[in-house]
Amino acid sequence: MTDLQRLPLHDLHVALGGRMVPFAGYEMPVQYPAGVMKEHLHTRAAAGLFDVSHMGQVILRPRGDMAALVAGFEAMMPVDVASLPEGRQRYGLFTNEAGGVLDDLMFANRGDHLFVVVNAGCKAQDIALMQAALAEVAEVQPVTDRCLLALQGPAAEAVLDRLVPGVAAMRFMDVGVFGDLWISRSGYTGEDGFEISVPDAAAEAFVRDLLAMDEVLPIGLGARDSLRLEAGLCLYGHDLDQVTSPVEAGLAWAIQKVRRAGGAREGGFPGAARILRELAEGPARKRVGLRPEGRAPMREGTALFHDDTAAGVISSGGFGPSVGAPIAMAYLPAGLSAPGTAIEAELRGKRLPVTVCDMPFHPTSYKR
Repeated sequence: MTDLQRLPLHDLHVALGGRMVPFAGYEMPVQYPAGVMKEHLHTRAAAGLFDVSHMGQVILRPRGDMAALVAGFEAMMPVDVASLPEGRQRYGLFTNEAGGVLDDLMFANRGDHLFVVVNAGCKAQDIALMQAALAEVAEVQPVTDRCLLALQGPAAEAVLDRLVPGVAAMRFMDVGVFGDLWISRSGYTGEDGFEISVPDAAAEAFVRDLLAMDEVLPIGLGARDSLRLEAGLCLYGHDLDQVTSPVEAGLAWAIQKVRRAGGAREGGFPGAARILRELAEGPARKRVGLRPEGRAPMREGTALFHDDTAAGVISSGGFGPSVGAPIAMAYLPAGLSAPGTAIEAELRGKRLPVTVCDMPFHPTSYKR
């Protein structure tokens, strides 16, 4: 792993017993001594602490008029940026001219600038894309001196409010600045929780203060993946890519009416022709949830069949600890996407029954 970057808190992860693996160009903890199953269930029951400092944090600062920056950023995606109030965050998608997804991201209105968090594997591409598209209206400033942490689970509010009084008043997708901490009430587990950007120099002490509380365990990539899968959330590079549209991916909810056909700012984003057509007519294929029979997990790449005809492949799959059974996601032809549809998956040379189901697999608990 000599060519990989290290997180600012690398030594702490090792001291905590984290098993480090390569991920998105970084050495990342995949699990700690508690193990993936216990880490997953602890996050659902109490609070889990994740180091997501590999993600890209970027400030978009207007060169002049904030409205020009907002308009330029909105032109990069099929999402309403202009109506996002100060102190709020929204899910976004960079699209290409073919209507595929270049990356999914979070962006926040912090009054005199936008704060953007992008996926680690797309970080360099996204920064270059924003620099090119926004050159005349914004300074694109990658944040290189701050860790990003996620505190997730039903005890997250009480835990964080002990250290940062006032965060309990935040609603889902609120953002705020608390001293030198940049906090959003969000995450990617389906649980209530927070993402916290903290200066590198203060990060270890802050993490140790959190881990000193009985409710908090450190959580690795393994449980992070099983938690987001149970929540029915996409992982870029697996369930989203440059040929898959937001409509196929079941992310039409992220495209507000103002950007759709007949809206005040209809279209004007890369891939608008395809995306608006699929919104009107429906896509040819759809992302679906799957429940395999039996106990054998079905992983990414597992081939799917219907009436002996190839129907697709699993994009994400594994065992759902909170569900107590294997779960998966895949893209299937629209005609096979209705919940209850029976298909088959080929596992170790055998065809096994799988049923299309609704998502999420486990209820979400965001604080509205």
